[in-house]
Amino acid sequence: MAGGNQSSVFEFLLWGLSERPEQQHGLFLLFLWMYLVTVAGNLLIILAIGTDTRLHTPMYFFLASLSCADILFTSTTVPKALVNIQTQDRSISYVECLTQLYFFLTFGDMDIFLLATMAYDRYVAICHPLHYAMVMSRRCCIILVTACWTLTSLVAMTHTFLIFRLSFCSKKIIPDFFCDLGPLMKVSCSDTQVNELVLLFLGGAVILIPFGLILVSYIRIVSAILRVPSAQGRYKAFSTCGSHLAVVALFFGTVIRAYLCPPSSSPNSVEEDTAAAVMYTVVTPLLNPFIYSLRNRDMKGALGRLLRGKVSSCGQ
Repeated sequence: MAGGNQSSVFEFLLWGLSERPEQQHGLFLLFLWMYLVTVAGNLLIILAIGTDTRLHTPMYFFLASLSCADILFTSTTVPKALVNIQTQDRSISYVECLTQLYFFLTFGDMDIFLLATMAYDRYVAICHPLHYAMVMSRRCCIILVTACWTLTSLVAMTHTFLIFRLSFCSKKIIPDFFCDLGPLMKVSCSDTQVNELVLLFLGGAVILIPFGLILVSYIRIVSAILRVPSAQGRYKAFSTCGSHLAVVALFFGTVIRAYLCPPSSSPNSVEEDTAAAVMYTVVTPLLNPFIYSLRNRDMKGALGRLLRGKVSSCGQ
């Protein structure tokens, strides 16, 4: 048994994506493909926005920040899972596990805060269009993103420190394919009541407050859109927000199920929890570039120009 002064020799075992040997090769190819598409897709979004001055607006600045967070978020968990499948070695050191936990929480919470920030941006753009340029100035956008990074780092640091205080028995199997708060608390040999309370209140606040702000923003947005006399104007406003709502529904639905719902007593609970984790750690970052580009004419145009090598610069 070891606690906060644990050495790097101490190891956990990750349950992984599946315990069936015959599925390992297929899972490796599937997750490798999803990871490469996620990184490539989000990188294209960042490059398209960065190289096209027509997209140098608050909405696309936040979208580029979300794509950056998604690349980092997925890179925290998937490469390690792929290495474990390929080497058939499920071990992860104590230090590596806590490092993965810290960055996973940082980038995961960053996604949450950025989605809330994007909802606020759409609210100001649609409900207060005359004040939009003043409210969502370049300085304000930078402050908002910086505040998001700062808050997520502090939250991740708090949870990681509380896990660091716990004691663990050697070679414990973490029931997931990466180090997360719930699975780590399950395999701890010490009292986790403080960790559970902090996860409930701090974790709940990090998830539910942004989710509540998103709901309020979109209630106000829908109310404003319904007052638009032109059917074409209503369609344009709804299409602008539709892609964001799709991402919010997919991401928050699986995150709330994973962190705020009571643990399942099903005999297949580990498989169900792993499937839920895959949804918000792998599938959502994979779908984001397609959702935002396929339903957005400006993004499709910018991506087309980028791929053809035609870049819109400030001098043009």
